[in-house]
Amino acid sequence: MSTTADLIRVLKAELKTAGLTYAALAVQLDMAESSVKRMFAQGDMPLSRIDAICRVLRTDFAELARRVAEDTPPRIELTPEQERAVVADRKLLLAAICCLSQWTFEQVLAGYGYTEAELTGYFAQLDRLGIIELKPHNRYRMKVAKTFRWRPHGPVMQFFRAEVVPDYFRGGFDGEGEQLMLVHGEINTRLAQVFNERLARIASDFAQQHLADQRLPEDQKRPYTLVIGTRSWLFGPFRDLRRDTGGTLRHGSGP
Repeated sequence: MSTTADLIRVLKAELKTAGLTYAALAVQLDMAESSVKRMFAQGDMPLSRIDAICRVLRTDFAELARRVAEDTPPRIELTPEQERAVVADRKLLLAAICCLSQWTFEQVLAGYGYTEAELTGYFAQLDRLGIIELKPHNRYRMKVAKTFRWRPHGPVMQFFRAEVVPDYFRGGFDGEGEQLMLVHGEINTRLAQVFNERLARIASDFAQQHLADQRLPEDQKRPYTLVIGTRSWLFGPFRDLRRDTGGTLRHGSGP
């Protein structure tokens, strides 16, 4: 489901392509030109009016919706307000993460404690937030880019740092298929980006494998979470012991 603003934007583009001014459209719709201008400026347009404009443009609503979907750029991130809405409801946040991981409605319903009506409502909220485009029978299309990320210092990452990170690293990382590595070194800053690109490919491979294994029987798969991070950083107590270029100890300085 696309926003009204997206719909108005596409309608304006269609009018321009057809060479129709607001004055010409007003004649076709039997309206005052000022009313047409106000209707487009305020985005206050009932479906009956949209259908009438489609007839003038010799198109239909389905084609218009397709154009909106094609012309709307995928989101790289949400606004802080949207993130606050997501993180305010843990079940909504879980539904968002499942959608970002390409889970189907049926898989989310089978895996977690939602009722069908409840999960349908959460999917509708994710549609309004612009994360997914909800389709019939609770199918959906992602409206966020492959490079989508939560804001580094936004509400969702603040929740992750406070609640998720401690819980994640509390484990021993000694189970089947588990591993924890910490590698420190000094490298050329330009090469740091090369390593980040390699890590991004690993993350993509992990995500693709998740999609490929969705149809496997439940007894042949387990939930895993891959955490990848690179940062110019030195642990606080170690940072205090680091010498500067003059050979003296640096106390309380950065990495």
